[in-house]
Amino acid sequence: MSGLIGKKIGMTSLFDEEGKNLACTVIQAGPCIVTQVKNEDKDGYNSVQLGFFDKKENRFNNAETGHFKKAKTDPKRKVVEFKGFESELNLGDVVYVDHFNEGEYVDKRVI
Repeated sequence: MSGLIGKKIGMTSLFDEEGKNLACTVIQAGPCIVTQVKNEDKDGYNSVQLGFFDKKENRFNNAETGHFKKAKTDPKRKVVEFKGFESELNLGDVVYVDHFNEGEYVDKRVI
């Protein structure tokens, strides 16, 4: 299951064709940066680690600095691993919301 990391911005409402009020959550989804690529040979499975939302410079340690330096990006506050990306991604690539197709189901997961 491929995915993106997002941040809830707020709530709003929309009206459908019959005039029913529908509650909607507004999410800032991405851009997410590929911070690590795991493969079958080295790690035993295939996955992509994405990072989102920059972290303040005084809030990261040397291990985090080295991890994000490999991806040539600033340290990220949230890092999540996803399996099932169809496209080949490399370190430092940016994944946007256009990764999803129109009408594709989006599942909210609290981490």
